[in-house]
Amino acid sequence: MLINHDTRCALDSVVDLVNSQPQIEGRESLGDVAALRRFVEQHRVSEVGRLGENDVDAVHAVRERFAEVFFGAGDDTAAATLLNAMIAEAGTTPRLTDHDGYDWHVHYFAPGASLAEHLAADGGMALAFLIVAGERERLRRCDAPDCRRAFVDLSRNRSRRYCDSRTCGNRLHVAAYRARRREASA
Repeated sequence: MLINHDTRCALDSVVDLVNSQPQIEGRESLGDVAALRRFVEQHRVSEVGRLGENDVDAVHAVRERFAEVFFGAGDDTAAATLLNAMIAEAGTTPRLTDHDGYDWHVHYFAPGASLAEHLAADGGMALAFLIVAGERERLRRCDAPDCRRAFVDLSRNRSRRYCDSRTCGNRLHVAAYRARRREASA
């Protein structure tokens, strides 16, 4: 599946946003304006103005809607319905831009949009592209029993099972190896 730079960045932002939920992180990692600003800087979200407490609540609401697309939508129709509503409410206004040294690309958020509207528009469109391509099954939850993190499986053969193979995947593989060794020596 061919995914351009902007779509990949938007998908990464959505995944990190979903994974910031207290029930996944174990704590609220986007609980104040400073944390929201760090999220914006980490993901290089462009055209974000001054942030306030109302932005924190609005981003939390968008986060819940993205989580519903990932984990609650039973099929493509349900996911499309959720995304269509979110994208429409964000006031999507596609426009070409070539800012910050990036080649021409499309922004879907309207000029002057709030951070929540920006995330809903760009992230919603990125998820919509997956549905259009028939690839919604790439939206996954980590298979590690003690992990609830979301991820987008962009592997060629759709075989990724863990949010991070170096942590969750490796930990489970080592545990399975040790169990086999114990069983063989018993």
